[in-house]
Amino acid sequence: MARFDIQNAGMATMGGEALADVFCEMGLMYATGRGCEVDLVAAHKWLNIAAIKGSDHAAELRAELARTMTKADLAAALRAAREWMTMH
Repeated sequence: MARFDIQNAGMATMGGEALADVFCEMGLMYATGRGCEVDLVAAHKWLNIAAIKGSDHAAELRAELARTMTKADLAAALRAAREWMTMH
């Protein structure tokens, strides 16, 4: 699913609520293993980015997911989101 990440990462500069929805869907994809391996760090990363872009639903899902993650995984997810936001 890295291809999906790369394609949508290129859209990051477009902005808008629709883009937040794309990032939210990516978070859900990784959280549920839909078409990929379950990766809670990646799921939290994309939900966090979606929340930053304005998705209230993503913010709720991110909080729910964070309760199930270890502190180390949560730190890794926050770091990954921060790095992605810095690059895009």
